[in-house]
Amino acid sequence: MHISDILSSRKPSLSFEFFPPRAAAAWEDLYQTIRDLEQLAPAFVSVTYGAGGGTRELTHDLVVRIQQTTAIPPTPHLTCVGHSKAEVEAILERYAAAGVSNILALRGDAPRDQPDYDWLRGDFRHAADLVAYIREFNDSGRHPDPRGFGIGVAGFPEGHPDTPNRLTELNFLKQKVDAGADYICSQLFFDNHDFFDFRDRCVLAGIEVPILAGIMPVTSLQGMQRMAELAAGARFPAALLRALERANTHPEAVERVGIHYAAAQCAGLLDNAVAGIHFYTLNKSHATREIYASLGLFPG
Repeated sequence: MHISDILSSRKPSLSFEFFPPRAAAAWEDLYQTIRDLEQLAPAFVSVTYGAGGGTRELTHDLVVRIQQTTAIPPTPHLTCVGHSKAEVEAILERYAAAGVSNILALRGDAPRDQPDYDWLRGDFRHAADLVAYIREFNDSGRHPDPRGFGIGVAGFPEGHPDTPNRLTELNFLKQKVDAGADYICSQLFFDNHDFFDFRDRCVLAGIEVPILAGIMPVTSLQGMQRMAELAAGARFPAALLRALERANTHPEAVERVGIHYAAAQCAGLLDNAVAGIHFYTLNKSHATREIYASLGLFPG
């Protein structure tokens, strides 16, 4: 199902993100998570893509399996890093043949073993270049849907760590939208004011596509540290930190605090006409299901 149809029929949309495990033993746990969350009838699920080729083939396999064995439309991530146009074309051909309808086009992170990675060497320097290439593929008529792939891009309510100039950053985002993006999915954030300000600035910049809010509940102190590493520049508000401090490192209490905080965020977003909420699940279902229950959300 094309993302344009999904976002026009599901207001607000509710969606999830998974990542392909590296260890074979973790795959069954992931499929159980997918089965648990499928009951919530998400609008779509996204599947992450390893930098430098780490999990790329696993991503392709997981996307095709979700497409073939569930009722959830999968949206694979696709990054610029280390890809030639021929490689991207082959990936798009494979997804089109499998009936996959949507792509999340990202610049991606430089490979960890290449700290001096040269962005000028590849065929795609920026996410906007990748978006434009996917749009060219769409125009070629090689996708079963005459519209081709629906295309999503990333947005950064708290600012992109590599672009400290917020005006320039918004110009880059508009370039991605002008190149053919159908929607924006935001990086995780913990203060709704950051998202609402980001959304307002997008309107002022002439960006009119739907913007989905990325939410990741804190479920452990270790997980919070991982969030800080994954989302460089993520800001943890004092209110959240105080609540976690009161939990006094008790794992169950920390999880309850994180779920409660994320549920309050989601309620505020829903009350302010958010186009959709995208849950970063870390391949776990419990926190997302608890948030659904606390908000009175039901499948469909």
